[in-house]
Amino acid sequence: MAARGCCPSCGSAALVEDAHYAQQQLVCAACGCVLVEGLLTTTYTEEEHLREVTYSQSTGQKEQLSRCLQRGIRRVRDLCKVLQLPTVFEETAVSYFQRALQHTSFHLVSLEKKELLGGCCVFVTCRQHNWPLTMGTICSLLYAKQELFASVYLSLQKELGLSVPALSLADLVKTHLNSFRLFQHAADIPAPFVEDKEKMVARTMQIVELASETWLVTGRHPVPIVTAAAFLSWQSLQPAARLTCTFARFCKLAGVDLPPPAHLRLKELLEILLRMASKLAWLKVFNMDKKTVVKHIGDLLQHRIFLLKNAFCLEDEEEQCAAALSKGSPGSPPAAGGAAQEKGCPLEGKRQREGSPRPLLPPCLINPRKRLRTAALSASDSAITGDEPISDSEIEQYLRGPEEIRAFRKAKAWQ
Repeated sequence: MAARGCCPSCGSAALVEDAHYAQQQLVCAACGCVLVEGLLTTTYTEEEHLREVTYSQSTGQKEQLSRCLQRGIRRVRDLCKVLQLPTVFEETAVSYFQRALQHTSFHLVSLEKKELLGGCCVFVTCRQHNWPLTMGTICSLLYAKQELFASVYLSLQKELGLSVPALSLADLVKTHLNSFRLFQHAADIPAPFVEDKEKMVARTMQIVELASETWLVTGRHPVPIVTAAAFLSWQSLQPAARLTCTFARFCKLAGVDLPPPAHLRLKELLEILLRMASKLAWLKVFNMDKKTVVKHIGDLLQHRIFLLKNAFCLEDEEEQCAAALSKGSPGSPPAAGGAAQEKGCPLEGKRQREGSPRPLLPPCLINPRKRLRTAALSASDSAITGDEPISDSEIEQYLRGPEEIRAFRKAKAWQ
């Protein structure tokens, strides 16, 4: 210890020499103020030329990570451990997160979006490595809204130029059913409700493929369709004990949310199955309804191709039925609607003749929604009839070809 004057900060004379990283520093023992900072060299070249720099100017302190980056990396690693991802995935997600924080587009975003940025990096990494992971799973782990997460994900993909492959429908079925609680015995799940995972996934995939072939998947969110297909496959595997179980109770026992459109997707699937059942020879003697047809889903899926060809208009017949369907619109005369029914194509909301095939069209064409009313035209717009004369300054916009333009200019020069 050696006293060297007084501390300029507090005036104390208790000054000591402290070896910090083997560099001598003069420090005030009272307030901790550093009076004289030690010197060090950073590279072999600087040592060779005897260029000494202070520790605060060395690269050691500048390479320290910011608190936001440290917290984000720790969150990314924790998320990867919860999802039990390989180490390669974890390192890739961390590198994406570091690149994102260095990008200027993410400097001024809200703290909530920065917290979701790590989850987006994990989500992108899983998609790139063909690891089945849904956005809903990430949002449930981060307690985030899917709309906000989707906006951050799209921004990350755009700004970093990342190529993210889409998740296939088969992978989505497997991933969604992995979260179900019906594959293991539990105290709150009755024994007849427990099902083998592989059997349920296989049958759900068959029902989803049927929905895809009958236009029920196109333009729709896939989760409600997968949920409805899982419910039907679960009931059909043991119908005697499960037909009394409602859709809402099934989702509650499985521990998944019941999307609002799932009831509509379930209704559409049952209508397809009933049409197919009407063409199966040994089921024609039964009076099928939406509950009893579930018992025969296995037979219907086994003969799916044959039943679809006989229950619906396919290929060339589909175009004819679509034409008849357009003729049978509400504004058409009754004769056209009757002709459409004779050809086997239904009108809006009307049941067709029993046994006649209907067109295999998207539901939006079979049962179209009411058209929205057009906004009323303003006084200036309603005054325009289309017969107004065209001014000379605009006439060239309506002329086609150089010959017409030259003829017009010549005629204009003669005036």
